[in-house]
Amino acid sequence: MNKIKNFLLVALVLFVSVSGALAQDKKEKENGPYTFTDVKVLPTTSIKNQNRSGTCWSFSGVAFLESELLRMGKPSIDLSPMYVVRNIYAMKADRYVRFNGKNNFGPGGSFFDVLEAVKRFGIVPMDVYPGLNYGEDSHVHGELDAVTKAFVDAIIENPNRKLSTAWKNAFNGILDAYLGANPKSFTYNGNTYTPAEFAKFLGINPDDYVVITSFSHHPFYEKFVMELPDNWIHGEAYNVPLNDFESIIDNAIDNDFPVAWASDVSEKGFSWRNGVAIVPDIDDVENAGSDKDRWTQLSVREKEKKIYSFEKPVKEMIITQELRQEAFDNYRTTDDHGMLLVGKAKDQLGNTFYKVKNSWGTNGKYNGYFYASKAFVLYKTTNIMVHKNAIPSKLRKKLGIK
Repeated sequence: MNKIKNFLLVALVLFVSVSGALAQDKKEKENGPYTFTDVKVLPTTSIKNQNRSGTCWSFSGVAFLESELLRMGKPSIDLSPMYVVRNIYAMKADRYVRFNGKNNFGPGGSFFDVLEAVKRFGIVPMDVYPGLNYGEDSHVHGELDAVTKAFVDAIIENPNRKLSTAWKNAFNGILDAYLGANPKSFTYNGNTYTPAEFAKFLGINPDDYVVITSFSHHPFYEKFVMELPDNWIHGEAYNVPLNDFESIIDNAIDNDFPVAWASDVSEKGFSWRNGVAIVPDIDDVENAGSDKDRWTQLSVREKEKKIYSFEKPVKEMIITQELRQEAFDNYRTTDDHGMLLVGKAKDQLGNTFYKVKNSWGTNGKYNGYFYASKAFVLYKTTNIMVHKNAIPSKLRKKLGIK
């Protein structure tokens, strides 16, 4: 009997010790740096690098199409962002001149541009059109951007008092010199295609994709031209309430559809170095940790220093339609960067994050990916692009999308 008692006593001690150690490990993990566990990750192609170019809109839009092809069961293929850029820059110059310089002209763009480029000009593989004709191994567009802007500004000054018949050819000559002439045809896997034929061969139909946003200064369940400087093409986005916007993103990823994501990344809560994007609630005492009594006495700067250290997960703001609208109305949410939502993850506290494919190369903490909290995505997204079938059927019908 004594042996049984001793055995039970030893077992109890071991149980208490192990339980205590596990509890301590759990507490340390919860109070440690962000740790993510992928819940779902969609197939993607390799990480690309836009380097020193303002063409994230093309890199992300093309990455979206690459993931769409994988979703459709097609082989992995790297498409050319610069082929899209080359053709969109020519369109943008024409629009700028027609608007007498009152339309936006610059390196920025939108998902509308990618759809329009594929519709008008098709698409080509990256090795057919790398867009590097100017002595660089990676994209460096400072000179190109300066030269093209100076050129179109000279044209709208109209020094001859009549536009010459040569200016478009001259502008295309600049693009050809820096990026390369548009290929009329090329060979892929032993077959010859034009860019338009190749897009058709891949099964990419630009009409299958829609751009969606959520702002209350326009009626919901209708389309409107997004008031963003880079929307030079004046593309119309479907406008839905924030809860529907969230459901579209979740429904897409849950059903294997990638989401092209345009967002503000100028927030202090966006940290590429730490691989995370969050919207902390700096007034919530839960973010004080063990120093709750002193928290309310700290200045905003002191609170931000503690919260934005990214030393541990923090409580985030509850995002409402009104909060989102106010940020947009006051230029606190701007259209900074295009990326791709490719999955979902949980942090060590069980909070939902979206896994994001970026176009800044593979040197980040997560080798070209990072994690954006649901609060960040709902607050800072300007617009998304999805396949129309990624939208819940009732909502798709309500929007009149067939």
